[in-house]
Amino acid sequence: MRILADMGISPSTVQMLRDLGHDAVHLRDQGLHRMPDAEVLRKARDENRVLLTSDLDFGYLMAIAGAVVPSIVLFRLSDMRPASVSTRTEKLLGRYADELSRGALVVVTDTRIRVRALPIGRERE
Repeated sequence: MRILADMGISPSTVQMLRDLGHDAVHLRDQGLHRMPDAEVLRKARDENRVLLTSDLDFGYLMAIAGAVVPSIVLFRLSDMRPASVSTRTEKLLGRYADELSRGALVVVTDTRIRVRALPIGRERE
């Protein structure tokens, strides 16, 4: 899977994904740590990457745009240490690969994983 990690995601999580065979990049590695959110979304869409983030703004931007891609994995965890995020990421990428390939917002909390098909709030055609 092709993945783009936002600044709130540890580079060690990106390395774990690479070790598992994913094409994973981090904004920091590309010198894009100050890139505006709309540009991050455009980059993820243009490169066909799933965006990993802890920033709520991305879900909002996707909803108002009515966009179908990129898929977003939004972490809302009380424990955002790399080991915790990495473990959850590895499990959810395998379990929800089909949904992520079609366009989804996946919200990961301490107690559950919620998957919503994109676009948010609109019927798919």
